[in-house]
Amino acid sequence: MKIYVKNMACESCKVVVKDALEELDISPVKVELGEIETKEELTDEEKLELNRKIKKAGLELLEKKQGVLVEKIRKVIIDYVYKSDEKPNVKFSVLLSEELNHSYTYLANFFSEIEATTIEQYIIALKIERIKELIIFGDDTFSEIAHKLHYSSVAHLSAQFKKATGLTPSHFKALKEKRRITIQNI
Repeated sequence: MKIYVKNMACESCKVVVKDALEELDISPVKVELGEIETKEELTDEEKLELNRKIKKAGLELLEKKQGVLVEKIRKVIIDYVYKSDEKPNVKFSVLLSEELNHSYTYLANFFSEIEATTIEQYIIALKIERIKELIIFGDDTFSEIAHKLHYSSVAHLSAQFKKATGLTPSHFKALKEKRRITIQNI
């Protein structure tokens, strides 16, 4: 049985879902971002209990078809931002259309209607969070980060980062270094 999960966007979300399934003695075939597959059909009671357990982490089971499509769109976007280390040979709009078998216009309008934001704005927000992670936890240069996240240049990355956060990536990194030194002195 396939079950779709809203807001499941990272590896720790998978752990939360796996733990909840284990507590309920439900055997998953696989747990992916936004999707669970179980060996057996779940009763309504099991679904309610699973939903109750994962809600504590901000996750939610999806029952409605429209919610499922939005989560599929999110999953493709998350994979695009977090997992693709080399630039795809096609535009994101083509990638999304091929992945979900709908026109990009339909998917973009649908996503905007349900989420009250555009796909482009959502991608930018995810990229900004990914840039922050890479600056804080990684040793990548700004050029490497720009390449990983499909920016045409470091200048483009910097402009978008500053517009979203009010800080340049260099200033953000300097704040991180300043905090690190302070913590080390304690």
